[in-house]
Amino acid sequence: MAIRTATARWLGTLTEGTGVMRTGKGGYEGNYSFKSRFEEGEGTNPEELIGAAHAGCFSMALSKGLADAGFPPTAIDTTANVHLEKVDGMQTVTRIDLATRGDVPGIDEAEFVKIAEATKEGCPISRLLSPGTQITLAASLV
Repeated sequence: MAIRTATARWLGTLTEGTGVMRTGKGGYEGNYSFKSRFEEGEGTNPEELIGAAHAGCFSMALSKGLADAGFPPTAIDTTANVHLEKVDGMQTVTRIDLATRGDVPGIDEAEFVKIAEATKEGCPISRLLSPGTQITLAASLV
């Protein structure tokens, strides 16, 4: 069983404070603040990191699904747009829109979309998020 770790440190009040998030193995470190999360300030935010995790997980899983079907991909590019909205007065991740493009020799668009849809249902991060978050997918070939 794999256990992955990340840390965050916050200094100060919600609106005036700042923080740093780090992944456990040192692959990422980013500053965040109220402005980077709820406005358009510099830095990252938890929702971007969720999007990065989802896009990364989906791309890896799609690569496996395609290879298992006999279509090893050259490249998979995925974007995850994470929607943060107020629901019942509380900030809530309501939807994630995945958009993926594959460079996959020998596959047709319909088969690619079929494998991508199955991947959306089966990737570990999709499975984590789907009970409370709508996940959409737009899949196309390069």
